[in-house]
Amino acid sequence: MVRADSGQDALEALREIKLRGDTVAAMLADYRMPQMDGIAFLEQAMDLFPHARRALLTAYADTDAAIQAINVVDVDHYLLKPWDPPEEKLYPVVDALVETWRAVGDRPVEETKVIGHRWSAPTYEVRDFLARNSVPYRWYSVDEPEGCRLLEAAGLGPGDIPVVITPDGKALRAPTGAEIAAVVGLSTEPAAEFYDLIVIGGGPAGLGAAVYGASEGLRTVLVERQATGGQAGQSSRIENYLGFPDGVSGSQLTERARRQARKFGAEVLTARDVVGLEARGSARVITFSDGSEIAAHAVVLASGVAYRSLEATGCGDLTGRGVYYGSASTEAQACSGEDVYIVGGANSAGQAAVFFSRHARSVTLVVRGASLEQSMSHYLIEQLRAIENVHVRVGTSVVEAHGDDHLESITLCERENGKTETVPCGHLFVFIGAAPYTDWLGESILRDQHGFVRTGPDLLAEGRRPQGWPLDRDPLYLESSVPGVFVAGDVRSQSVKRVASAVGEGAMAVTLVHRYLEER
Repeated sequence: MVRADSGQDALEALREIKLRGDTVAAMLADYRMPQMDGIAFLEQAMDLFPHARRALLTAYADTDAAIQAINVVDVDHYLLKPWDPPEEKLYPVVDALVETWRAVGDRPVEETKVIGHRWSAPTYEVRDFLARNSVPYRWYSVDEPEGCRLLEAAGLGPGDIPVVITPDGKALRAPTGAEIAAVVGLSTEPAAEFYDLIVIGGGPAGLGAAVYGASEGLRTVLVERQATGGQAGQSSRIENYLGFPDGVSGSQLTERARRQARKFGAEVLTARDVVGLEARGSARVITFSDGSEIAAHAVVLASGVAYRSLEATGCGDLTGRGVYYGSASTEAQACSGEDVYIVGGANSAGQAAVFFSRHARSVTLVVRGASLEQSMSHYLIEQLRAIENVHVRVGTSVVEAHGDDHLESITLCERENGKTETVPCGHLFVFIGAAPYTDWLGESILRDQHGFVRTGPDLLAEGRRPQGWPLDRDPLYLESSVPGVFVAGDVRSQSVKRVASAVGEGAMAVTLVHRYLEER
């Protein structure tokens, strides 16, 4: 290990190492250093050791620098100050950097290429899928010379976008998520036909169940239809999650949980859509969209929720072309200097407003309710009040979106007096309500009037067990109307819609799975 007191001293040390013929596995730089900042240092250091892993140390206020570091020097990781205790915050990062370098060595990092158009909805979906699954990729527009050259080399044209080119040179025209997953190293095929536990859904509840199930010796497989993390994985920053006083992004929390689940031996299948769940004797069987099946002794249903569609004229046609559901972090740089509008009044909308305020000229939060206090945490409301370029319009709805090939403006309506106003807008991010992902469940799984799955005491109408319940005991607390199928997280009726409670329910579900297995 070599340390230096400034960026210039560090560059001198690296030049000496280069002349000696030695190699460098990893470089850690403080963003705020004498003579030059950490990004400038890493940019010059890459000329000497282009394949060394790179990390940037930033303060909480330096989030823009961290994003710049990703774009300018392709930083592998960034650390927030303070990094005490190092055993928890620093050493694991260094270990991961060195392990990656050992695996890759001096070979260039294999990179997936995406060629498309900024206002192409399918292109956005491809980029979002790769980003949410932590797959490194480089984006090329068909309006750029290099994008055209890549298309020509693949024997394709602008009408074929989006095109994904894999590290081994294979070109995929308008691929599905499953096709992309299969060629970029994501696991899509189960290793067995029968497990102890199947977890459906890769949000906080599903990841919690996978970690606890696998760590307690259950043969566990987690099945996710899009990307692990769910809605929480799209959060730009979660600041009220226990144990993270400086906050943590949804993607960071998700990636740690995913690595933890795999460490204990859980399988994680990505881009696999579950379309059926049924009991066959003592087995619980799930069916995939391609007709294949896997079975287990028990199932934890943690399929989560999706943002409800914005019922405004024109929004449907412009989705992915200026109208986005969730934080859509891939659009952050495109928002630079723009006026951004965010629809919603809950924590996810507030977190997105804080995030985009660092990029956009202005951020306007459009809230249907009379105040933020009805739906948003106090700490987040105070943050928003302190940000000069964030504005809040309560009692207001978006009623129409305008634009030809992409979003150009929106019409706002004040609920109290019906007054409308059309304002320029190129980016609209929607965070309204949550629809449970349960349409695929059969009638044997009882749900409430909103589609959320009923469990435990909620199934005992007037003290009676649900019709067709085959056991001599009442359903366990998180057990559905089918014995051995447990429910955790946002998809459960009357659940608390918080990351911490979802993780807790995932862990609790595994405890109840053990009780269920012991009584069989």
